[in-house]
Amino acid sequence: EPFVADEYIERLAWRTPGGGSRGGEAFDPKRLLEEFVNHIQELQVMDERIQRKVEKLEQQCQKEAKEFAKKVQELQKSNQVAFQHFQELDEHISYVATKVCHLGDQLEGVNTPRQRAVEAQKLMKYFNEFLDGELKSDVFTNSEKIKEAADIIQKLHLIAQELPFDSLMDFCCYPLSSPGKYHDLECQLIQEFTSAQRRGEISRMREVAAVLLHFKGYSHCVDVYIKQCQEGAFLRNDVFEDAAVLCQRVNKQVGEVFSNPETVLAKLIQNIFEVKLQSYVKDQLEEHRKSDAEQYLKNLYDLYTRTTNLSSKLMEFNLGTDKQTFLSKLIKSIFISYLENYIKVEIGYLKTRSAMILQRYYDSKNHQKRSIGTGGIQDLKERIRQRTNLPLGPSIDTHGETFLSQEVVVNLLQETKQAFERCHRLSDPSDLPKNAFRIFSMLVEFLCTEHIDYALETGLAGIPSSDSKNANLYFLDVVHQANTIFHLFDKQFNDHLMPLISSSPKLSECLQKKKDIIEQMEVKLDMGIDRQVEMTLNCMIGQMKHILAAEQKKTDFKPEDENNVLIQYTNACVKVCGYVRKQVEKIRNSMDGKNVDTVLMELGVRFHRLIYEHLQQYSYSCMGGMLAICDVAEYRKCAKDFKIALVLQLFDTLHALCNLLVVAPDNLKQVCSGEQLANLDKNILHSFVQLRVDYRSARLARHFS
Repeated sequence: EPFVADEYIERLAWRTPGGGSRGGEAFDPKRLLEEFVNHIQELQVMDERIQRKVEKLEQQCQKEAKEFAKKVQELQKSNQVAFQHFQELDEHISYVATKVCHLGDQLEGVNTPRQRAVEAQKLMKYFNEFLDGELKSDVFTNSEKIKEAADIIQKLHLIAQELPFDSLMDFCCYPLSSPGKYHDLECQLIQEFTSAQRRGEISRMREVAAVLLHFKGYSHCVDVYIKQCQEGAFLRNDVFEDAAVLCQRVNKQVGEVFSNPETVLAKLIQNIFEVKLQSYVKDQLEEHRKSDAEQYLKNLYDLYTRTTNLSSKLMEFNLGTDKQTFLSKLIKSIFISYLENYIKVEIGYLKTRSAMILQRYYDSKNHQKRSIGTGGIQDLKERIRQRTNLPLGPSIDTHGETFLSQEVVVNLLQETKQAFERCHRLSDPSDLPKNAFRIFSMLVEFLCTEHIDYALETGLAGIPSSDSKNANLYFLDVVHQANTIFHLFDKQFNDHLMPLISSSPKLSECLQKKKDIIEQMEVKLDMGIDRQVEMTLNCMIGQMKHILAAEQKKTDFKPEDENNVLIQYTNACVKVCGYVRKQVEKIRNSMDGKNVDTVLMELGVRFHRLIYEHLQQYSYSCMGGMLAICDVAEYRKCAKDFKIALVLQLFDTLHALCNLLVVAPDNLKQVCSGEQLANLDKNILHSFVQLRVDYRSARLARHFS
């Protein structure tokens, strides 16, 4: 532990009798001093003893250091001597190695010609046996030495190729001539390879393949291997999965058998594509090519997708340097005859299918589609209608049918979505934007023109005239459904068409086409909304007038018994407010966005004007004025449902005006100068005061003047 002087002294004082306050013992400074002096002397003695020991150890250390340094110097000298001996030995070894290499070169120079002469002698011996027509050597008679025999036959065959033609003819006349034996042995090797493959003997297959590598029939050996690999491999219905499993299995084996596994595997894949897959694709497509375009396109898309997926799996294998191009060419060779006219079939099917979907819908409604008409007269009608907002031609009774169907739209968009997916997969990259634009044009024609535009034209013709007595929000339902369809149309445009044309000049063309069709629709929507709203508001106000005229009585605001009025508001007020609330809900359900606020504001202003003019038709007693205030309060509560600040402000002012019907004559001026009435024209205030039954009293006239 580290030495701390204060603690050491404390412990010393504590152990000394009289040095501390233990128990009741008194403190004795002399005794403590004496103990300190004695202890200091002991420490001095101990210090001297330790110092002597340290000096002795230092002397001993210096002595050992000198001895160690001397020993290191001796070792360095010994190391230098050993290094010199090592250099001498290395030079001697290098000299000997040079001599040995020189001697080896001389021996090789003598042995190589001798070895070649021996091999030539053996070949001449074997050649003589062929010339004699009798094969006696063990290498030809022993079937286990087929590898050595193959090497000899290969060399003899090369020699036979160098002989003059006449000699070669004589040579070939022998039934067991070298060329004949060459072919026989080649067939024997291929048969041996086939047998080994059937037995699953990989090592034997590797040996035979190595021998055949130098024969002309090596390619035939590869063909036999590929043929046998496919035996029993395509037993299931899924030829693509079978092909993937087969290639996976062969990929593990081919490297153990052949010296060029990538070439063999590539040849196997080529054989699978050109034989198995091409035959399967042809059977699947030709069956529906002329009879069923829908099934043909589905099969073409499915087969092409599965083929490209198989190609992606095969990319994992070693097929040579440019395997991507190799596999692409194989796929193209299978599908080229189908892809050349794909877009023609696609557009034809899409046109027929879309027309059938629309016709089936109109047939379900028992509707004979009208001819909208084109040309100069139709364009002239459109311009007149846009500028005057007048209906041209007779009104059509649609019986509330919008002729817009979510089911039809979903079906058309689904067909187009599938067409875009097929187009993306089956089109050549250079033709993809052009083909996608053609599909988009079909969608515009049948969805926007044949369905939405037709519904808008029919809707415009079905809007009742402005003097109609029944409020009909028919065209607003058309608008609501058309907006929903536009959102779906725009979503498909962004999700499925944009990725196909985003980096091509067709993008601007598609955007312009979309903009034109939307602008054309918006013109008809705006025109129809204006006519529908005007007609609807007129009908609503007319219905409110009818309710007020039928239900409001003059005695409501001038009761015979002022002290026996039991109702909170009049029956006319209840029915009008109920009717208005229903119409507000209809408008909110039929429109969206700013259109709702615009229509509700116009309805609210007309509603206020109607109530204002209606109230000025009656005279009011004190209790009748209170009832009028209650009615206006209920109208104001109804106006809150509009959620339009201006409408609520108008009814607040009307409510304040009704207070003039009941306020005491002395307080009229004070009420008229209030916050809500101060800015109104004095004639308006006067007109309301005149409605009081006590207006003609001199006191009231005097106060108001």
